Amino acid sequence: MIGFLNHIDHQIFLFLNGMHNPFFDQVMYTATKGILWLPVYLVFLYLVIRKYRWQSLWILLFAALMITASDQLANLVKDLTHRYRPSQETGLEVHLVNAYKGGTWGFYSAHASNTFSVAVFLILVLGDTYRWFFIPALLWALFMSYTRIYLGVHFPGDTLAGMAAGTLIGIVFATLSLLVIRKIQHKDSTGPHTRTP
Repeated sequence: MIGFLNHIDHQIFLFLNGMHNPFFDQVMYTATKGILWLPVYLVFLYLVIRKYRWQSLWILLFAALMITASDQLANLVKDLTHRYRPSQETGLEVHLVNAYKGGTWGFYSAHASNTFSVAVFLILVLGDTYRWFFIPALLWALFMSYTRIYLGVHFPGDTLAGMAAGTLIGIVFATLSLLVIRKIQHKDSTGPHTRTP
């Protein structure tokens, strides 16, 4: 069964990775550079601060912990599973861009996990105020995940597993951060308890 799924994963990868051209080669390669998305991250930060004011510090703290957890968990699973990236498999015709191969192990994609954790986290902490945010955040995470297949450094299965892990991690950390925020807001609304003589 695992061999069959692995075969299907390889075939889907070869189909998707095979659809390339010089223009999109550079688009996909450039899109993986974090500095490019700085304006997007600043928009995210602005929306969080606009909604939560000083309590944004808690949101940012949980977001930092979430990204760390997402990234390190992906690295741990890679070290445990030892599944080669497409770019590292001998005999597999992979289209690479600028000779970029990534690391040795590919399961599962940290890029997919990190971007999905951020997208889901922000959707949950901002969605009740900015309902329009759902679609662009999801499209951004999907696009970032797809770049890993296009660049030949992850199989679709690696990417899907990363998306699933990131979604779960985003839900967990968003839930924790909202619990803390609500507790603080409840405490602020009730104010200090005074005892009458």
